[in-house]
Amino acid sequence: MEDVITLAHGSGGVQTNKLINNIFKKHFDNPYLTADDAAVLDVAAGKVAMSTDGFIVSPYEFAGGNIGKLSICGTVNDIACMGAEPKYLTCAMVIEEGFPVAKLDEIAAAMAKTAKEAGVYLVAGDTKVAGKGQVDKIFITTTGFGSIIEGAKTSGAFAKPGDKIIVTGDIGRHGCTILLARNEFKIDADVTSDCAPLNKNVKAMLDVTKDIHVIRDATRGGVGTVLYEIAGESNVGISLDQESIPVADGVRGVCGMLGLEPLYLACEGRLVVFAPASEADSILEALRACPNSEGACIIGEVTEENKGKVVVNTAVGAKTMLSRPSGELLPRIC
Repeated sequence: MEDVITLAHGSGGVQTNKLINNIFKKHFDNPYLTADDAAVLDVAAGKVAMSTDGFIVSPYEFAGGNIGKLSICGTVNDIACMGAEPKYLTCAMVIEEGFPVAKLDEIAAAMAKTAKEAGVYLVAGDTKVAGKGQVDKIFITTTGFGSIIEGAKTSGAFAKPGDKIIVTGDIGRHGCTILLARNEFKIDADVTSDCAPLNKNVKAMLDVTKDIHVIRDATRGGVGTVLYEIAGESNVGISLDQESIPVADGVRGVCGMLGLEPLYLACEGRLVVFAPASEADSILEALRACPNSEGACIIGEVTEENKGKVVVNTAVGAKTMLSRPSGELLPRIC
């Protein structure tokens, strides 16, 4: 097989068939993977959740993962946040002519490994090859499907005064990792993306209580943007305890040097959870027993005051409004 992707790999002929068999079928093979025009799947009765997401991260490799791993985590987590168990994924790839075949193999391997970790099947897909310069190396779109867990009902519109706000670990690591990987600021820091599938963490929470109002994954815009979205959707206020917000030392150091707010840096393996105070301890216990959420903690609560706003209670006892960022802080992070 050639060392790089050529336009012939997207033509539907012999080279396309070799690409599918030597890379995608090799890594993705499972009972549901189809060579036909569409996969035929087993579907349980009841409500389902579906989501689709495109990934154009630059660079496509970073500390803690690559675009392949990210493409599985992103859609799995979106499905899980609706209280569903993800089961099937499809993927579409647009690959730039000249992209190294060995790197494509690594990306496919990462997708397969992450799908196995999440317990989902990659069942169908599509590959297109774009001319040199028409695409920046590789773009991936994944679509996911999963069944709603009985009794689960979550939405950004369901937050209620008195709810505790939980994050499942330290924040801002993915955005910081991508920033460092671009090496535009020549900063050397030990920061690794938090990129991870979190559907089993959601299932663990819902196994102990269905009384969870909101689950969101804090991707573009980070935790701060998620909180403002929920405050607006539910018409409530949000009060944060600044000292309780977990930020890794490396991320804190980079943010200090560049004047960035960790609350607005993307995560790819962190959930924001709103639940009644009476359920918070059991939720924390469940999360802390799962990989990728051992550092779960309460960072604030929902209030009736300051509707639509996020207020931060500082270490010196002052209250300050969390400023909303304008423009794009860091493009192409996912």
